[in-house]
Amino acid sequence: MLLSGSEIVMECLIREGVNVIFGYPGGAILPTYDAMWNYRDRIHHVLVRHEQGASHMADGYARATGKVGVCIATSGPGATNLVTGLATAMMDSVPIVAITGQVPRAAIGSDAFQETDVTGVTLPVTKHNYLVSDIHELAYTIKEAFHIARSGRPGPVLIDIPKDVQTEKIEFVYPEEPIFLPGYNPSLAADPVDIENALDLIRNAKRPIILAGHGIIMSGAMQELRELAERAQIPVTLTLLGKGAMPESHPLTVGMMGMHGAAACNYAIQEADLLIALGMRFDDRVTGNLKTYAPHAKKIHVDIDPSEINKNVRVDVGIAGDVKTVLRQLLPDLPSKTHPEWIGRIREWQEDGNERDILNYDNGEKLLGARVINDLWRYTGGEAITVTDVGQHQMLEAQYYPHQRPATMLTSGGLGTMGFGLPAAIGAKFGRPDEEVWAIVGDGGFQMTMCELATAVQENVKVNIAILNNAYLGMVRQWQEFFYEERYQSTPMVNPDFCKLAEAYGIPSMRVTSRDQIEASVAFARSHSGPVLIEYVIEKEEIIYPMVPAGADLHNMIRRPKPSEGK
Repeated sequence: MLLSGSEIVMECLIREGVNVIFGYPGGAILPTYDAMWNYRDRIHHVLVRHEQGASHMADGYARATGKVGVCIATSGPGATNLVTGLATAMMDSVPIVAITGQVPRAAIGSDAFQETDVTGVTLPVTKHNYLVSDIHELAYTIKEAFHIARSGRPGPVLIDIPKDVQTEKIEFVYPEEPIFLPGYNPSLAADPVDIENALDLIRNAKRPIILAGHGIIMSGAMQELRELAERAQIPVTLTLLGKGAMPESHPLTVGMMGMHGAAACNYAIQEADLLIALGMRFDDRVTGNLKTYAPHAKKIHVDIDPSEINKNVRVDVGIAGDVKTVLRQLLPDLPSKTHPEWIGRIREWQEDGNERDILNYDNGEKLLGARVINDLWRYTGGEAITVTDVGQHQMLEAQYYPHQRPATMLTSGGLGTMGFGLPAAIGAKFGRPDEEVWAIVGDGGFQMTMCELATAVQENVKVNIAILNNAYLGMVRQWQEFFYEERYQSTPMVNPDFCKLAEAYGIPSMRVTSRDQIEASVAFARSHSGPVLIEYVIEKEEIIYPMVPAGADLHNMIRRPKPSEGK
C-alpha cells in the first residue's frame, strides 16, 4: 500500500488495538487529523477542550483498562500542554503514547511558528521519546513506542512527527518482527537464591506485614497476594495506588499506610519484624522519616524496576521482577503459619481511637466530607469506579470508600496533579463503559480542568461529578492551620455557582447541604443518561486525620481529638 505518514500512523494504531484517542487538532498535526476521516469508523476521536485534558483522559483510560492510552496534539503549545499529564503518568507508571505534530523538518531549529523542542521538554517526564525524521522509520517507531510503554515498568512515550513526514508517502509494510532493544530486557523472574532467602525471612518472622502497591494491580497479582497473605496469615497494608489490590473487607487487610493512612497501619509497620514490599516504591509519603522507618524489620522488596531496589530504603532481599511471576515462584514452598498475637495487637490499634469514629460524632448541622464519601460508598454499594482529584477529598475517598476490586480507585499519586479527576474519569468511562464512574473532586482542582465538562456533554459520557465544595484549597489550608499559625494566605476561594455552571453546559445538577439529601443525590445522578454534577457544600475547616507531618517519624501522627477536645 502506498500510504502517507499520517495514514501509517492510523494503520499502526489499529494494529496496536487502539479504538479511541483523545486530542485537539492544530496546524502541525492537521495531516493526521485529515487521515482520521477515513478511519473514523474504527478509531473514535474525543475532542478535548485543553490538551492537558487529553493526556489525563488517556491516563484514566489506561488505568481503568490496563491498555495503552493514546493522546494527540499539535506542535508548540499543544505539545507543551501535555507535559503535566505525561509527568503524572510517569510518576504513577501508566502506559500512554502521546503523538504530537512538529514543524516541517527544514524549519526545525529556526524558531518557526509554534515550534518547540518537544523531545527536549518531555525527556525528564517520559519513559522514552522520539523525533521521527525519516518516514521509513515511522511504523517501527510506533510499534516500538507501544512496546516500551506497556512492558517492564509501564510509562508514557512521546512520538513527535514533523508535518512533512506526515504528508510524505511510501510503500507501507507493517513491521511484523518482534521488538528487540539491546539493553532493554526487563527481568520477570527472580533468582532462585533470592526466593529461598525471602522464604527464610518469612519462615522466621513473628510480626510480618505486607506492603501492597500499584504493581500488584498492574501485574494482575491479586490472587497471588491473597494466597500469600492467607496461607502465612500476614496482614496487608495498601499504598494509595494499591487500593483494591486486596479487598478492603478482607480480615487481613489493615488499610492504607502513610501520611494520611490508618494509624494501625503505620504503627504495625513501625513494630513489624519483616516488611514484604510488593510493587511499591517506598516514596516519602509512605515512609516518613527514613532514619526511623520500620527500625525493627528485615525487608523484602519486589519491583519490576531494578532502580527502585535500595533507592530509598535499604533491603535485605531485593528482587527485580514482575510481582505476579515472583509470587508464583515463592508460593509453592510458602509455609502455612499463624500469628495470633501479632494480628491481635493490630486489632487493638484498630479499635483504639479509630479515625472512622468521625462518622459517629455529633457535628450538628455540619455536612462533613467524610460522611459524604462514606455515604457515596454505601449508596453505590462500593462498586463504582471513583476517580479523584488531589487534596482533602482524595484522602477522604481513600479513607472512607473501601474498595473490593482492583483499578476502581484512580488517582494521581506521585505527582499529585490537581485537575486530574474530571478528564481522567471521562477516559475511564471510555475504557469501561458498563461501569458506574464517579469523579470525586474538590472545588479547587475541579476549576483547573472544568472546561472538560464540554467534552463530557459533546460525547454524552455518563460520568457523575461529585464536587466537595469547602470554599478553600482545603489541604493547603490544613497545613496552614497546623504549621503556619493559621495564616490562610491565598487559600480561601470565591467559587462560581457550580449548579449554574452545569446548567450553562446543559448538565443536570443538584446542590446538597445536609446529609439527608445524599441518598437522593445518588439516585438523581443515576436517573440521567449523560453527565451529572452534584455539589456537596461541606464544612469549610474539616481536618484529615491522622496526619504524619512531612519528614516526621511514621508513628508520630497527629491524631483526631476526641469530641470534647475540639474539632
